[in-house]
Amino acid sequence: MAQTFKRPPSGLDHTQFVALYGRVYEHSPWIAESAWSLGLTPQHDTVEGLHETLAAIVDAAPQARQLALLNAHPDLAGRLAVRRELTAESTSEQASAGLDKCSPDEFRRFTALNEAYRAKFPFPFIMAVKGRSRSEILDAFEQRIHNSADVEFRTALAEVHKIALLRLREL
Repeated sequence: MAQTFKRPPSGLDHTQFVALYGRVYEHSPWIAESAWSLGLTPQHDTVEGLHETLAAIVDAAPQARQLALLNAHPDLAGRLAVRRELTAESTSEQASAGLDKCSPDEFRRFTALNEAYRAKFPFPFIMAVKGRSRSEILDAFEQRIHNSADVEFRTALAEVHKIALLRLREL
Protein backbone atom coordinates (compact mmCIF):
# COMPACT_ATOMS: atom_id res chain seq x y z
CA MET A 1 0.00 0.00 0.00
CA ALA A 2 1.25 3.46 -0.90
CA GLN A 3 2.35 5.77 1.90
CA THR A 4 0.11 8.82 2.22
CA PHE A 5 0.71 12.16 3.90
CA LYS A 6 -0.95 13.41 7.09
CA ARG A 7 -1.98 16.50 5.14
CA PRO A 8 -2.78 15.56 1.53
CA PRO A 9 -0.82 17.83 -0.84
CA SER A 10 -3.82 18.19 -3.16
CA GLY A 11 -5.73 19.85 -0.31
CA LEU A 12 -3.10 22.48 0.48
CA ASP A 13 -3.06 26.01 -0.84
CA HIS A 14 0.03 27.36 -2.62
CA THR A 15 1.66 28.87 0.47
CA GLN A 16 1.08 25.75 2.58
CA PHE A 17 2.35 23.41 -0.14
CA VAL A 18 5.56 25.34 -0.81
CA ALA A 19 6.21 25.83 2.92
CA LEU A 20 5.92 22.08 3.51
CA TYR A 21 7.44 20.62 0.35
CA GLY A 22 9.79 23.40 -0.73
CA ARG A 23 12.50 21.95 1.54
CA VAL A 24 12.38 18.43 0.11
CA TYR A 25 15.05 19.35 -2.43
CA GLU A 26 17.89 21.24 -0.70
CA HIS A 27 17.46 25.03 -0.96
CA SER A 28 15.30 24.56 -4.08
CA PRO A 29 11.69 25.62 -3.48
CA TRP A 30 11.36 26.18 -7.25
CA ILE A 31 10.66 22.45 -7.59
CA ALA A 32 7.64 22.60 -5.28
CA GLU A 33 6.56 25.84 -6.98
CA SER A 34 6.66 24.07 -10.34
CA ALA A 35 4.68 21.10 -9.01
CA TRP A 36 2.03 23.46 -7.67
CA SER A 37 1.83 25.21 -11.04
CA LEU A 38 1.24 21.88 -12.80
CA GLY A 39 -1.75 21.22 -10.55
CA LEU A 40 -2.02 18.75 -7.71
CA THR A 41 -4.44 15.82 -7.81
CA PRO A 42 -5.15 12.93 -5.44
CA GLN A 43 -2.32 11.08 -7.26
CA HIS A 44 0.05 13.49 -5.48
CA ASP A 45 -1.32 12.53 -2.07
CA THR A 46 1.02 9.53 -1.91
CA VAL A 47 4.74 9.77 -1.28
CA GLU A 48 5.45 7.91 -4.49
CA GLY A 49 3.07 10.01 -6.60
CA LEU A 50 4.45 13.33 -5.37
CA HIS A 51 8.05 12.12 -5.62
CA GLU A 52 7.51 11.03 -9.22
CA THR A 53 6.26 14.49 -10.16
CA LEU A 54 9.01 16.35 -8.28
CA ALA A 55 11.71 14.13 -9.80
CA ALA A 56 10.28 14.64 -13.30
CA ILE A 57 10.45 18.42 -12.80
CA VAL A 58 14.14 18.17 -11.87
CA ASP A 59 14.89 15.79 -14.73
CA ALA A 60 13.21 18.13 -17.24
CA ALA A 61 15.03 21.22 -15.94
CA PRO A 62 17.89 22.71 -17.96
CA GLN A 63 21.31 21.35 -17.04
CA ALA A 64 22.32 24.70 -15.51
CA ARG A 65 19.38 24.51 -13.12
CA GLN A 66 20.21 20.90 -12.26
CA LEU A 67 23.80 21.96 -11.56
CA ALA A 68 22.54 24.72 -9.26
CA LEU A 69 20.47 22.10 -7.43
CA LEU A 70 23.54 19.90 -6.97
CA ASN A 71 25.52 22.90 -5.72
CA ALA A 72 22.81 23.65 -3.15
CA HIS A 73 24.01 20.54 -1.29
CA PRO A 74 26.71 20.78 1.37
CA ASP A 75 29.93 18.80 1.48
CA LEU A 76 29.63 15.69 3.64
CA ALA A 77 31.32 16.27 7.01
CA GLY A 78 32.45 19.61 5.60
CA ARG A 79 32.91 23.17 6.82
CA LEU A 80 29.19 23.95 7.02
CA ALA A 81 28.68 20.94 9.28
CA VAL A 82 31.60 21.98 11.50
CA ARG A 83 30.16 25.51 11.74
CA ARG A 84 26.64 24.08 12.31
CA GLU A 85 25.27 25.89 9.26
CA LEU A 86 23.49 22.95 7.59
CA THR A 87 19.74 22.82 7.05
CA ALA A 88 17.87 20.85 9.71
CA GLU A 89 17.31 18.08 7.17
CA SER A 90 21.01 17.81 6.22
CA THR A 91 22.06 17.95 9.87
CA SER A 92 19.75 15.04 10.71
CA GLU A 93 20.82 13.00 7.68
CA GLN A 94 24.53 13.49 8.30
CA ALA A 95 24.10 12.73 12.01
CA SER A 96 22.19 9.51 11.18
CA ALA A 97 25.31 8.33 9.34
CA GLY A 98 27.57 9.36 12.22
CA LEU A 99 29.24 12.12 10.21
CA ASP A 100 29.05 14.38 13.25
CA LYS A 101 31.21 11.87 15.14
CA CYS A 102 34.15 11.49 12.74
CA SER A 103 37.52 10.66 14.21
CA PRO A 104 40.29 13.12 13.33
CA ASP A 105 41.56 10.64 10.69
CA GLU A 106 38.07 10.23 9.17
CA PHE A 107 37.58 13.98 9.13
CA ARG A 108 40.92 14.40 7.30
CA ARG A 109 39.83 11.76 4.76
CA PHE A 110 36.48 13.48 4.19
CA THR A 111 38.23 16.84 3.81
CA ALA A 112 40.77 15.47 1.32
CA LEU A 113 38.08 13.65 -0.67
CA ASN A 114 35.80 16.70 -0.70
CA GLU A 115 38.69 18.80 -2.05
CA ALA A 116 39.71 16.23 -4.68
CA TYR A 117 36.10 15.75 -5.76
CA ARG A 118 35.52 19.50 -6.05
CA ALA A 119 38.71 19.82 -8.12
CA LYS A 120 37.36 17.24 -10.58
CA PHE A 121 33.62 18.02 -10.61
CA PRO A 122 31.75 21.35 -10.50
CA PHE A 123 29.50 20.18 -7.64
CA PRO A 124 29.88 18.47 -4.25
CA PHE A 125 29.84 14.73 -3.66
CA ILE A 126 26.21 13.84 -3.02
CA MET A 127 24.98 10.63 -1.45
CA ALA A 128 21.82 9.68 0.40
CA VAL A 129 23.66 8.90 3.64
CA LYS A 130 20.75 8.08 5.93
CA GLY A 131 21.32 4.61 7.32
CA ARG A 132 24.84 4.36 5.89
CA SER A 133 28.06 4.03 7.86
CA ARG A 134 31.02 6.38 7.58
CA SER A 135 33.08 3.59 6.00
CA GLU A 136 30.37 2.92 3.37
CA ILE A 137 30.27 6.61 2.52
CA LEU A 138 34.06 6.90 2.29
CA ASP A 139 34.18 3.77 0.09
CA ALA A 140 31.54 5.23 -2.26
CA PHE A 141 33.43 8.54 -2.30
CA GLU A 142 36.67 6.79 -3.27
CA GLN A 143 34.93 4.78 -6.03
CA ARG A 144 32.85 7.58 -7.52
CA ILE A 145 35.70 10.08 -7.74
CA HIS A 146 36.95 7.99 -10.69
CA ASN A 147 33.69 8.39 -12.65
CA SER A 148 33.47 10.53 -15.77
CA ALA A 149 31.82 13.93 -15.37
CA ASP A 150 28.68 12.74 -17.20
CA VAL A 151 28.31 9.56 -15.15
CA GLU A 152 28.89 11.42 -11.89
CA PHE A 153 26.42 14.18 -12.81
CA ARG A 154 23.71 11.55 -13.40
CA THR A 155 24.71 9.66 -10.25
CA ALA A 156 24.56 12.83 -8.15
CA LEU A 157 21.07 13.66 -9.50
CA ALA A 158 19.92 10.11 -8.72
CA GLU A 159 21.22 10.53 -5.16
CA VAL A 160 19.38 13.86 -4.85
CA HIS A 161 16.17 12.06 -5.82
CA LYS A 162 16.85 9.38 -3.17
CA ILE A 163 17.35 12.11 -0.56
CA ALA A 164 14.08 13.76 -1.60
CA LEU A 165 12.21 10.45 -1.33
CA LEU A 166 13.60 9.85 2.16
CA ARG A 167 12.57 13.37 3.19
CA LEU A 168 9.07 12.91 1.77
CA ARG A 169 8.67 9.68 3.75
CA GLU A 170 9.33 11.64 6.95
CA LEU A 171 6.62 14.25 6.33
